[in-house]
Amino acid sequence: MKKLLSAILLSTSLIMTAQADTPSPAKPLLKLATTTSTDNSGLLKAILPTFQEATGYEVQVVAVGTGKALKMGRDGDVDVVLVHARTAEEKFVEGGYGEKRYGVMYNDFVLVGPTADPASVKDTKTAVDALKNIASKEAIFVSRGDDSGTHKKEKSLWAGTEIKPDGQWYREAGQGMGKVLQIAGELEGYTMTDRGTWLAYESKSPLQIVLEGDETLFNPYGIIAVSQERYADINKDGAQALIDWMVSEDGQKMIGDFKINGKQLFVPSAGAE
Repeated sequence: MKKLLSAILLSTSLIMTAQADTPSPAKPLLKLATTTSTDNSGLLKAILPTFQEATGYEVQVVAVGTGKALKMGRDGDVDVVLVHARTAEEKFVEGGYGEKRYGVMYNDFVLVGPTADPASVKDTKTAVDALKNIASKEAIFVSRGDDSGTHKKEKSLWAGTEIKPDGQWYREAGQGMGKVLQIAGELEGYTMTDRGTWLAYESKSPLQIVLEGDETLFNPYGIIAVSQERYADINKDGAQALIDWMVSEDGQKMIGDFKINGKQLFVPSAGAE
């Protein structure tokens, strides 16, 4: 018993010593603007506590659409952005607002709709053909309508159909993905969602996946520190610490291990893009 007690006390002492050896950051508050998908899916709630405990940083998460997240970065209102709109991310860096883009992970988009599938989307093979069916049937389609990464992808797909979606059947919600899934379910309509958020909401939605697997629905995520040259008060050290952790072996493993109902939501991709 004495040996066991001594071992426990020694272990506790080593843990306390290790914690004491971790220096407190000069600027502990770190502001992260990210997409609703990383928040709604539960990913950040699952992985950020480990980063915070290891580094002493306190991450303040602002979950908005990719467009708004990048705008917050351009305005210097946050220290780092985690988003999913590759072209917009590259413009952000090229414009001098971000330091460098790091690939973090990917998932994909899927089209979901009512079980009855009035637009026969299940009979199509590509997202463009699926949207053409929806438009021709004037079946209800609920769009994010918020300049998010999902909305940007949706608009690019509509451009491929050479159809301008409008009319009573096309509804722009101006809401996050979770709310849009709820609205689409209530209206028995279609929508496009990232797979991660869908898996988080699937059990409480009357909708089902009607199209998946089209290579145009690939959805990569990148993380970028806001430029300290443009905004001197940016928490550069904290932003880089988060980036380094997200692309590290430990961070990537946590991303890959995050599952809902046994299904993996995101595939780690650091160094692969």
